[in-house]
Amino acid sequence: MLIAQGRTVAEAIRQIGVTEVTYYRWRSEYGGLKSDQVKRLKELEAENARLRRAVSDLTLDKMILKEAAKGNF
Repeated sequence: MLIAQGRTVAEAIRQIGVTEVTYYRWRSEYGGLKSDQVKRLKELEAENARLRRAVSDLTLDKMILKEAAKGNF
C-alpha cells in the first residue's frame, strides 16, 4: 500500500484517483473487514438486490392479477 511506502493518506488517495470523501466513506464502511469479507459482503448485497427485484416483480404481478380478477366477477 502506498501509505506503507511513507506517503500521506492524501497523496495515496490522489494517486489512486479517489476523493478524500470517498476514501473515508470506504474506510468507515469496510475498515475492519478483510478482503474476503468485503467480497462476501458485496456478493450478499448483489443477491439482496436481486431478491428485492424478484419480490417487487411478483408483487406487481399479484396486483395485476387481482385487478383482472375483479373485472371477471
